[in-house]
Amino acid sequence: MQDTITSLIKNYDATGRYLDRDGFELLKSYFETGNARIQAATLINSQAAGLVKQAAVNLFDRQPELISPGGNAYTTRRYAACLRDMDYYLRYATYALVAGNTDVLDERVLAGLRETYNSLGVPIGPTVIGISILKELIQSEVKAAGIQIGDFLAEPFDHLINELAEKDI
Repeated sequence: MQDTITSLIKNYDATGRYLDRDGFELLKSYFETGNARIQAATLINSQAAGLVKQAAVNLFDRQPELISPGGNAYTTRRYAACLRDMDYYLRYATYALVAGNTDVLDERVLAGLRETYNSLGVPIGPTVIGISILKELIQSEVKAAGIQIGDFLAEPFDHLINELAEKDI
């Protein structure tokens, strides 16, 4: 897993360049949002179970067919798997939030996810909606806690949504 600093240096090193104004601005932005990133991650960690549960409730309110007989979250086992996956997305999005880099999402979440879900018959559309709901809940909770909100907060969730949605919805 790379963070913003490691990724930036790797890119400059690969091209044999010194850090320039753009590189320093990226680093400055990363450090300026560092406390907010940590505070948001701390809040997410302390409320993860409740956030996942609320996201599931919202998702099933929007798409009740998922928990109806024949739906992909019908039966206790499938429902639990849905909650497990939402927790998984939240955990890795939190890692990416702190790192300021979405590489961990590509490496640990997105690589092979589509193939796995397709082989199991899990629809991608509701997954994208669930991630979007998590994003909305987190933005609301972070704002209510008085923590600085910026693009950095939505970035991990938007990355997951865009990578999944662009191919299937």
